[in-house]
Amino acid sequence: MTTFDDRESAFEAKFAHDEEMQFKAQARCNKLLGLWAAELMGKSGDDAEAYAKTVVIADFEEAGHEDVVRKITADLEGKVTSDEIRAKRAALLPTAKDQILTETD
Repeated sequence: MTTFDDRESAFEAKFAHDEEMQFKAQARCNKLLGLWAAELMGKSGDDAEAYAKTVVIADFEEAGHEDVVRKITADLEGKVTSDEIRAKRAALLPTAKDQILTETD
């Protein structure tokens, strides 16, 4: 294999790894957001974890995270606005990324 082929393979592997890490961070962020919403609904323990899983699953409905925002907005029935949910999600994303990076070390 030539040096060029080695570099190309390394680039492809790094790209795949970065995409996997981004996917995991987004899913973790949605879980954290679901736990936050569950707390606002008065859920705790297994009920909160179960609700958080439904939030993660909701993200597979369409590209982007608006499907998650719509779900939580509807579930919270006016307790918070969609913009507040988006802001909370943005605040949780760095935490999610840190958790994922810590777990893979």
